[in-house]
Amino acid sequence: MQSTSQIDIVSTVNELVARYPATIDVFNRFGIDSCCGGAVPIADAARRDGADFDALLAALRAAVEHR
Repeated sequence: MQSTSQIDIVSTVNELVARYPATIDVFNRFGIDSCCGGAVPIADAARRDGADFDALLAALRAAVEHR
């Protein structure tokens, strides 16, 4: 299993979805545009789409750890 340390503020939405398909559900839950708006770092996407970044990051890490 890969380390979740690769999930950080510089990872883009698209990178995470490609690497960890389970994250798509997390992005959907948080209202993050993971299609056309997925080429931005997750911190920027959270800010853009009004999501709590800390909660998003925790949920992404949980999804990856439980894949």
